[in-house]
Amino acid sequence: MDPSKRLTTGREQMAAKEIRSIEYSSSEQGMARYFFDLINGNGPVRDNEGQEIVTREGISREVSRILADIAREEFPERGKGSISVEVRNEDGQSVFSGRLSFQTQWHDDPQS
Repeated sequence: MDPSKRLTTGREQMAAKEIRSIEYSSSEQGMARYFFDLINGNGPVRDNEGQEIVTREGISREVSRILADIAREEFPERGKGSISVEVRNEDGQSVFSGRLSFQTQWHDDPQS
Protein backbone atom coordinates (compact mmCIF):
# COMPACT_ATOMS: atom_id res chain seq x y z
CA MET A 1 0.00 0.00 0.00
CA ASP A 2 1.22 3.48 -0.88
CA PRO A 3 2.14 5.15 2.49
CA SER A 4 0.72 8.48 1.31
CA LYS A 5 -2.69 6.84 0.87
CA ARG A 6 -2.88 4.95 4.16
CA LEU A 7 -5.58 5.79 6.67
CA THR A 8 -4.55 8.04 9.51
CA THR A 9 -5.71 7.97 13.10
CA GLY A 10 -7.37 10.93 14.77
CA ARG A 11 -4.12 11.67 16.56
CA GLU A 12 -2.18 11.69 13.32
CA GLN A 13 -4.75 14.02 11.79
CA MET A 14 -4.41 16.27 14.84
CA ALA A 15 -0.63 16.18 14.41
CA ALA A 16 -0.96 17.19 10.78
CA LYS A 17 -3.18 20.11 11.85
CA GLU A 18 -0.63 21.11 14.48
CA ILE A 19 2.06 21.08 11.83
CA ARG A 20 0.11 23.57 9.76
CA SER A 21 -1.31 25.67 12.59
CA ILE A 22 0.89 28.75 12.28
CA GLU A 23 0.07 30.79 9.20
CA TYR A 24 2.58 33.22 7.77
CA SER A 25 1.74 35.99 5.32
CA SER A 26 3.04 35.07 1.89
CA SER A 27 3.25 38.71 0.89
CA GLU A 28 6.56 39.24 2.75
CA GLN A 29 9.78 38.94 0.79
CA GLY A 30 12.29 36.19 1.46
CA MET A 31 9.81 33.51 2.49
CA ALA A 32 10.21 29.94 1.39
CA ARG A 33 7.81 27.04 1.87
CA TYR A 34 8.86 24.28 4.25
CA PHE A 35 7.19 20.95 4.94
CA PHE A 36 7.14 19.44 8.44
CA ASP A 37 6.87 15.63 8.32
CA LEU A 38 6.05 13.90 11.60
CA ILE A 39 7.47 10.49 12.51
CA ASN A 40 6.03 8.83 15.60
CA GLY A 41 5.13 5.36 16.83
CA ASN A 42 2.40 5.13 14.20
CA GLY A 43 4.77 5.80 11.31
CA PRO A 44 5.32 8.85 9.15
CA VAL A 45 2.77 11.60 8.56
CA ARG A 46 3.78 13.62 5.50
CA ASP A 47 3.01 17.34 5.40
CA ASN A 48 1.69 18.07 1.92
CA GLU A 49 0.73 21.71 2.52
CA GLY A 50 3.78 23.19 4.21
CA GLN A 51 4.08 26.73 5.44
CA GLU A 52 6.07 29.78 4.55
CA ILE A 53 8.78 30.78 7.01
CA VAL A 54 11.36 33.54 6.75
CA THR A 55 14.24 32.49 9.03
CA ARG A 56 16.10 29.43 10.20
CA GLU A 57 15.10 30.38 13.74
CA GLY A 58 11.46 30.26 12.65
CA ILE A 59 11.91 26.70 11.39
CA SER A 60 13.60 25.65 14.64
CA ARG A 61 10.84 27.25 16.73
CA GLU A 62 8.12 25.54 14.74
CA VAL A 63 9.81 22.14 15.10
CA SER A 64 10.17 22.68 18.87
CA ARG A 65 6.52 23.72 19.16
CA ILE A 66 5.31 20.69 17.19
CA LEU A 67 7.41 18.28 19.30
CA ALA A 68 6.18 19.80 22.57
CA ASP A 69 2.53 19.77 21.49
CA ILE A 70 2.60 16.16 20.30
CA ALA A 71 4.54 15.03 23.41
CA ARG A 72 2.03 16.70 25.70
CA GLU A 73 -0.78 14.81 23.98
CA GLU A 74 0.79 11.39 23.37
CA PHE A 75 3.44 10.63 25.99
CA PRO A 76 1.38 10.66 29.21
CA GLU A 77 -0.65 7.71 27.89
CA ARG A 78 2.35 5.74 26.66
CA GLY A 79 4.95 6.34 29.38
CA LYS A 80 7.68 6.28 26.76
CA GLY A 81 8.26 7.01 23.14
CA SER A 82 9.95 9.22 20.62
CA ILE A 83 8.81 11.59 17.94
CA SER A 84 10.70 13.28 15.16
CA VAL A 85 10.00 16.10 12.76
CA GLU A 86 11.85 16.23 9.45
CA VAL A 87 11.72 19.53 7.59
CA ARG A 88 11.92 19.59 3.79
CA ASN A 89 12.32 22.61 1.55
CA GLU A 90 10.37 23.23 -1.66
CA ASP A 91 12.83 21.04 -3.58
CA GLY A 92 12.21 18.10 -1.25
CA GLN A 93 15.63 18.31 0.41
CA SER A 94 15.82 17.64 4.13
CA VAL A 95 17.04 20.85 5.76
CA PHE A 96 16.38 20.41 9.49
CA SER A 97 15.19 17.79 11.95
CA GLY A 98 14.26 17.54 15.58
CA ARG A 99 13.70 14.54 17.82
CA LEU A 100 12.27 14.13 21.28
CA SER A 101 12.50 10.96 23.40
CA PHE A 102 10.57 10.44 26.59
CA GLN A 103 10.38 7.76 29.26
CA THR A 104 8.81 7.59 32.69
CA GLN A 105 9.19 4.99 35.40
CA TRP A 106 7.61 4.42 38.81
CA HIS A 107 10.38 3.51 41.27
CA ASP A 108 8.10 1.46 43.50
CA ASP A 109 6.69 -0.70 40.68
CA PRO A 110 8.66 -3.92 40.10
CA GLN A 111 7.02 -4.31 36.64
CA SER A 112 8.49 -1.05 35.25
